[in-house]
Formats: sequence, C-alpha cells, structure tokens
Amino acid sequence: MSLVGRLEDLALSDIFQILSIGKKTGTLILRGSRGNALITFKNGLVVRAETDDIDRTLGEDLVSAGIIKDTIFNLASEVKRKLPAKTCAEILYEFGSVNKDTLEKMTRKRIEKVVYQLLFWQDGDFQFELDDTAPEGKIDVPDLGWELSKGMSPEYLLMEGARVHDESAQTGLVSREELTGLEGEEEVWQEDWDIQQPVERKDISSLRALTQELRFPNSASEITLLILRFASEIFQRGILFMVGDTEIVGLGQFGLEIEGADEKIREISLLFEESDFLKKIIEEKRPRRGAVEKDKVTVRMMKEIGEGWPNESAFFPIITEDKVVALLYCDNLSAGEKTGETEGLEIFIDQAGLALEKSLLQRRLHEMEKE
Repeated sequence: MSLVGRLEDLALSDIFQILSIGKKTGTLILRGSRGNALITFKNGLVVRAETDDIDRTLGEDLVSAGIIKDTIFNLASEVKRKLPAKTCAEILYEFGSVNKDTLEKMTRKRIEKVVYQLLFWQDGDFQFELDDTAPEGKIDVPDLGWELSKGMSPEYLLMEGARVHDESAQTGLVSREELTGLEGEEEVWQEDWDIQQPVERKDISSLRALTQELRFPNSASEITLLILRFASEIFQRGILFMVGDTEIVGLGQFGLEIEGADEKIREISLLFEESDFLKKIIEEKRPRRGAVEKDKVTVRMMKEIGEGWPNESAFFPIITEDKVVALLYCDNLSAGEKTGETEGLEIFIDQAGLALEKSLLQRRLHEMEKE
C-alpha cells in the first residue's frame, strides 16, 4: 500500500493520525518549497525524522552540545564521504565517541524539532511506502541521523509541536535571547515598583491561546488534538472516546503512564449502555465533575488505564448536531491534585463541537458537488 498526495489536500496532522491509528511501518517522504524531509514509522511510532529545512545535522548538534569535539566530528565526516551508506551518528557510535543512550536522547529532541519545523510547511508532495524503512537513497538530506530503538508517539509530537508553534506566535517569533532580555527587564520593573502581576487561570490562558487556532482547523482530527492539548494544560491525564449508539471507543490520550498508551487506548471499547453512570452523562449532554460511580463498565475502564481509582474526575461531552459524538475523561490521579477551574475548557469544548459541525457540513457540501 502506498499513500501519496499533497500537503495542501491532506495536512501533516492527518497523515500522522492515519499512520498512527493504522500502526503502519514504513517511510514518509516529503518534498516542498521549503526543502525535503523523511520520517520513518515502526508500528505507528516515529523512529527517525530528518529534514534539510533546519540548520544543523545530528552530528553538528552533538558538537554544539559539547558531547564530541570538532576534530572527532570532522574525522567522522571524512569516513562518511567514503562510506555514504552510513550516517555520521552510526560512525561516531562505532568510534566509541558517543554512547547509545546519548544518541537516543539527542535524537528524540531532534525528532521533536523536525516535526515542529514541518508544521510550518504549507505545500509539498508526500509519499508513504509501506514496510520500507531503509532510508538510504530515498531523499536528499545532509544526514539521516539515528534510528530510535523505541519510537515516539505521533500524537505527542503533534501536540508538542503545536504548543511550541503557539508560544512562538504569541511572542511574535522573538529569539530566545531577546525574550530572556525582555523578561529580565519586566522582573526588574516589578521589583522597583513592588507590583505583582495577577496570575491568570490556566483554563482561561489556554482558551485565549487556542481559540484562534480552532477558528480555521484543517480537519476533524486537528480539532480532537486541540481538545487534548487544552485538557493537558489543566489535568494530568485524559482519554478522548468516540461515542457510538451503544459503546464508546478510545481515540486518543495524554498523560497515561502505561506501556503502549496510544495503542492500548485505541483498543478500548466500552458498552456505555450497561453503565447507568456513563449513560446518564451522555443522555444529559452536560459536563460532570466528582467521583466516578463504580459499575462493571467504569471498573473495567479504570483497570485499563491503570494507577488506581481517582477520588475526583471530570467528563466532558462533545456535542455535534445535538448529539454527543465524543466524550473526554480527565483526572489528576497521578499528581494527587484536586481538579481546578474548568470553565475555559468547557467553553472551548462547546466551540470544538461547533467546529466539528462546520467541518462535517463542509464535507457533505463537497460530496454533493462531486455528485
């Protein structure tokens, strides 16, 4: 199977969702006006990502971090010219100049950086080759870096990339050095005048940051990611379920400290019809905070997500066309904290439901135009 198209028609977030949910293994190649990129997936997780749209290679990152010296890097580069099939990181590892743990940590940071950069791409062709994970010769990038032994969640990468994107937009893309200087001046000013800035509630600051992004979503999957991102600002962990006629099915998560969390959540299917507690939440179409009532369905749900039974939790129905289409569950069990203010999240979820409704309407109109 091959997935081919243009980023103008299918956003990177949608591609990641398809490959993650399908637990696909293969290589995604992107070619656009900003450059070339390559992302390798194994069982739906990202194990490698490289692009020529960022300044340094992984080897140069190691030099910049002071992990290896220039002389060692230059020697590895010389060997690479003679052995082009090997990456600089592989050569440095074989030299004994850097250990595997260091390469894994640096590669994780690099993958985050590459995905963040790709979120800026507005155009380009993409092609995914199933079960083909050998990157050599597929695309022209300075170096292919290192392949992780344990992959990274695409959902996490998208959420973190979008978070950095939001922070950059809010600061007007000011450099780190300039931003530090500005913050320093503000602290001095506050000390001189003994003025304390009011602390803004997390849910309100998140509402301000993400509402603009919700106005022009590229797809339904992007809307669900925004919901998870918002909730992760307030709660320690959460699960987003799709709601059917009689059951709820896991769609995404954040903060779960269980092995293979994304895959495990997508395997959960619960008959809410057999739980008076869950059935009432869905029928009433209103958020609910407090203790979770124990029945065979909720007990199974808590067993699946692990860590015990929370004293307090929150459920947020997501409504489209007057019907609950998704259900967000959140708690702070892992941190042992009480649930904070959630009015901002509730407002955002109402807007997300309207955005989903708009997206659905646009899809129907598009299908009618084709007929």
